[in-house]
Amino acid sequence: MLSLIVFWPALVGLVLLCLPARLPARVFAGGWIAAAVVDLALVVGVWLYLPTTGYGFTERVPWIPSAGISYHVGVDGLSLPLLALTAVLFGACGVFALRETRRAKAQAVLFLALFTVSLGLFAALDLILFFLFFDLSIVLMYFVIAGWGHGAKARAAALQFFLYTFLGSLALLLGFILLFLAAEPHTFDIPTLVEANPLAAGGPYAALTLLSLGVGLGVKTPVVPFHTWLPPAHTEAPATGSAILAGVLLKMGTYGFVRIAMPLLPAGWRQYALVVVIVGVVSVVYGALVALAQTDLKRMIAYTSVNHMGYVLLGVGAAGLVTAGDDRARELAVSGAVTQMVSHGLITGALFLLTGVLRDRGGTYDMSAYSGLAARTPRFAALFAVAAFASLGLPGFSGFIAEFQVFTGALGVAPVPTAVAVTGILVTAALFLVALQRLFLGPLRLPDAPGSPRPFADLRVSEAVAVLPLLLLALVIGILPRFLLDVVEPAARGLVEAVAR
Repeated sequence: MLSLIVFWPALVGLVLLCLPARLPARVFAGGWIAAAVVDLALVVGVWLYLPTTGYGFTERVPWIPSAGISYHVGVDGLSLPLLALTAVLFGACGVFALRETRRAKAQAVLFLALFTVSLGLFAALDLILFFLFFDLSIVLMYFVIAGWGHGAKARAAALQFFLYTFLGSLALLLGFILLFLAAEPHTFDIPTLVEANPLAAGGPYAALTLLSLGVGLGVKTPVVPFHTWLPPAHTEAPATGSAILAGVLLKMGTYGFVRIAMPLLPAGWRQYALVVVIVGVVSVVYGALVALAQTDLKRMIAYTSVNHMGYVLLGVGAAGLVTAGDDRARELAVSGAVTQMVSHGLITGALFLLTGVLRDRGGTYDMSAYSGLAARTPRFAALFAVAAFASLGLPGFSGFIAEFQVFTGALGVAPVPTAVAVTGILVTAALFLVALQRLFLGPLRLPDAPGSPRPFADLRVSEAVAVLPLLLLALVIGILPRFLLDVVEPAARGLVEAVAR
C-alpha cells in the first residue's frame, strides 16, 4: 500500500512520458492532477487505519544487505500529515498548471517525479533511502527552477540552490555514516538505531555526528545562517516551483530533525538543545525583519519561510530542554512543530501561487508598481488577504494552533527566547499589512501603465480552484484541529520518550 502511494506519481509520469508532446497541454496537467487525487485518496485510507503507536503499513526488503541498507518504509503521526500535505500541494499545483503552455509534458513528468521523491522521503525508515530521496529532490528542483524560471537569472539561482543544498547533503551523509559506524551491528535502519541508541553516552563523537546532521538539515530547512540560497531560488522559480519548494522541500529539513536527529541522538540533542532554540529564535526574528524591508513581494514571502521554520526549531529545541517531569510540555512543543510544518505548507503554498498570478498579470513582483488592485481584482485581493492573515497566525487558522502549541511548550523552559520569538508575530503582522496596503488600497496603479486602462484580469477558475482548498484546509485545522492532533500527538509522545532516554 505505502509503496503504491510513493511510486504511483512516477508510474503516471512514465505513462505521460510515452505520449506525444503535441497533445494539448491540459492532457499532461490532467494526468498530474489525477495522480495527486488518487494518491490523496490512498493517504486518507492510510490515515483512517493508522495504528496509534509505532509505525503502520511498513514494508522492508533487503537492498544492500552487506552494508545494512534496506528498502524500509512506514508511516506514523510525524510523517503521515506530511504525506497528506504533499499530495494536496502537488494536486493544487497541477490545477494551477492548467494555464501553463511551455513544455507542458516535460513539466508534468518532472513534477510527478518530484512528487514521488517527496513521498518517498517522508516514508523512508532507512538512512540511505532517506538520503537518496533527499538528493534527488535537489536535482529535480534544480531543473524546475532552471527550466521554468524567469530567464537567465533563474539558471544562476538554480545553480546556487543546487550547489548550496548539495553541499549540505554531503554533511548529512557524513552524519549518517558516523551513525552507521557507531551502531553494533552496523546498520542504517532508523527504528533499529533508535532502539540501540549507540551514542547514548554522548561525547565528541556524538557532538560531531549531531553537527553534521544539523548542518545538512539546517541548509535544507533553511535556518540562519544557511538561508542565503532561498530568496533568489524563490524569486526566480515559477509559482508552482516556489509552492513545492516552500511547502514540501523545506519540510524535508525539519522532518529530518524529528525523524533522525532527535530520536537517534537523544543525549546530544538534550546537551545542545539550547543552541537549537537560539538558532530558531534568530531565524524567527531575522526572517521577519528582513521580510519587512523587502519591496519584492516574492522575496518578502521567501523570508517569511525562514521566520516560520524558526518556530519549528524553537519547538523541537524546547523539547530537548524541558525537564523529565514536564512531558506534556515536550509533547506540546513537538506537536506544535509538526503542525507548523503542515500549516506553513498550506498557507505559504497558497501565497506563492497568488504571487504567480500577480506576475502573470503585471510582469513584476515589485510592490511599488501596484496599488488599488482591490477594486480591479476583488477575488484575488480577498484570497491574498485571507492567506496573509493566516500566515501571521490569526486565531481561526492553522498557524495560530501551531504557534500556540510551540509557545506553550517552550515558555516554561526558555522564557526569554520564547518572548523574543513572539515579537516575530508582530513584525510578520506589520509586513503583511504593509503589503496589503501597497497592493490593494489607494488609486489604481499598474506596471508601465500610469493612468491607462491596461487589462488586469481577476483570478481565473483554475487559479482559484488551486488556491482555495489550501486556505480552506488551513481554516479547518484552525477551527477543528483534533483530526490532525489525534494523529500527531501519539507520535510526539513517542518522540519525547525517545529523547528523554
